[in-house]
Amino acid sequence: MHMRQRTALLLPLTGFLLVFFVAPLLWLLSLAVREAEVPRALPRTLVALQGWHAGQTLPTQLYARFAQDLSEARAASTLADAARRLNYEVNGVRSTLMRAAREVSDAPANTVFGSDFFAAVDPALTSPDFFAAVKRARGPVSGYYLLAAFDLTRTAKGEIERVSEANRIYVDVLLRTLGISASVTLLCLLLGFPVAMLLTQVTEKTADWLMILVLLPFWTSLLVRTAAWVVVLQREGMVNSLLMHLGLISEPLTLIYNRTGVLIAMTHVLLPFMILPLYSVLKGIPAHYMRAAASLGAPPLTAFFRVYLPMAAPAIMAGSLMVFILAMGYYITPALVGGGSDQMLSYFVATYTTDTGNWGLASALGLMMLVTTMLLYALAHKLSSGRALSMG
Repeated sequence: MHMRQRTALLLPLTGFLLVFFVAPLLWLLSLAVREAEVPRALPRTLVALQGWHAGQTLPTQLYARFAQDLSEARAASTLADAARRLNYEVNGVRSTLMRAAREVSDAPANTVFGSDFFAAVDPALTSPDFFAAVKRARGPVSGYYLLAAFDLTRTAKGEIERVSEANRIYVDVLLRTLGISASVTLLCLLLGFPVAMLLTQVTEKTADWLMILVLLPFWTSLLVRTAAWVVVLQREGMVNSLLMHLGLISEPLTLIYNRTGVLIAMTHVLLPFMILPLYSVLKGIPAHYMRAAASLGAPPLTAFFRVYLPMAAPAIMAGSLMVFILAMGYYITPALVGGGSDQMLSYFVATYTTDTGNWGLASALGLMMLVTTMLLYALAHKLSSGRALSMG
C-alpha cells in the first residue's frame, strides 16, 4: 500500500516532466532527421525521380510534374519552406524556385513545360545536381543535418565527404566549446577548492558570512553580471585603471571581446557551482585524519595528497561535472564579452533558431552537444568508479 501511495505521489511530477520537458525535447531533436518540406511541396516531382539516379538522363515527364508542383505549392504557401531547405544544398536556388513558380502560374494555358522552359528561367533548374538534391530531401528522414553538423555532406552520387575547408565550421566550434568549458572548469576548481577548505576551517559565524559572499552571484541576473564585466574589463575599466595606477602596465590591456574576458566572466558566474559541492563533502572529512597522518611522519603535502585529496575526489568530480556541463550550454556570456572566434556551440543553435529559421541544423547541433556531454559524463563516471553520481 505504501509503495502504491509513493508511486501515486510521483505521477504528477512524472507527467509534468513528460509533457513539458521530455516530449518537447524529443520533438526538437527529431527535427535533426525529419524531412517534410520538400515532400509536402514537390510530391509529383519526387514520384518522377523514384527510379532516377545521378548520372542518368532526367525523366521526360519530370518537368511537367515539377511545374504542377510549383504552381500548387505556391498557392498552398508550402513552396517557401521547400525552397529554403533546398537552398542549403544548392546555393541561390531559393529565389530561383520562387521566380519559376511565378513564371509557371503566369504562363498561358497551352504552355509546354519542358527543359527549355525552366532553362529560360534559370539553367540551374535543369541541372542533375539540383534534382539530386531534391531526391535526397525526399524524406521522411535523412542524415543531411546530422552530416552538416559534423562538416560532412553527400555528393550527387550519395557518397559522404567533408565539405570544403572554407565551410568547415562546426567541428572546430565543438572543440572550442569543449576547450573553453574545460578551462573554466579548471579555473573554478583552482579557485573554489581553497575557498571550500577555508569554509570548513573557520568558525560557524565566519563561514555563514563567507557563504553569503559565495551565493551573492545567484541573487543577481546573469545578464547584469555579464554586463558588469564588460564595464570592469574594458580599456578604461577598473582593472586596467588599477594596474596602470600601480605601475604594473604602461598601456591598457585588451581584456574584453576575447578569450580572456570569456574565461573571467564564465568563471565568476560558475564558481559557486564548484564551491557548494566541494564544501558539502569537505566539511564531513574529520580534521583528525590530517593530524593522524602528521603524527605518523607524513609531511603536510604528502598528507594532503595521500589522505585529504582522495576523500575529496567525489566532490571534485561532482563539482567539475556540474560546471563543465553548465559551461557547455553557455550563450549570453560569450556573446557579450567574447569576440567572433570565442562563440560557443549554443550561439549557433540560437542563431539558427531565431535568425535564419534553420531548425533542422539547430536541432542537429543541439543533439551533437547533448551526445558529447553524455559521452564525457559516462567517461567521467567510469573513470571515477561510479562516484560521479554521488558526493558521499
